[in-house]
Amino acid sequence: MKSLAELEEIRNRMRNQVNLRKEDESSATRIVVGMATCGIAAGARPVLNALVEEVGKRGLADVAVTQTGCIGMCRLEPIVEVMVPGQEKVTYVKMTAEKAQRVVAEHIVNGNVVTEYTIGAVEQ
Repeated sequence: MKSLAELEEIRNRMRNQVNLRKEDESSATRIVVGMATCGIAAGARPVLNALVEEVGKRGLADVAVTQTGCIGMCRLEPIVEVMVPGQEKVTYVKMTAEKAQRVVAEHIVNGNVVTEYTIGAVEQ
């Protein structure tokens, strides 16, 4: 850091990233990542980071990315739940960073559930 202005820029950039991860009651859409020990061990951290980055890159102000503890299906971790008001919750399982980017592009942006990543597809 060379100046106070540079420090302020870093602060604002990080604040925006942190705000994406806060649960906001006014948000239209919530993306929740299971971040208990089982989820982290299965690779949930890169999934969470990919979701935060993709939502931020696309400037989706009405989407909140949050984390939770154990969702209860450890064998299917990493798990991501997408909650859009007025629609049923969608549970994505065995997620990767690449799958997370596709979920944002197709489900969050275009409104099309990525069926092959859902719990229903895996459980068949």
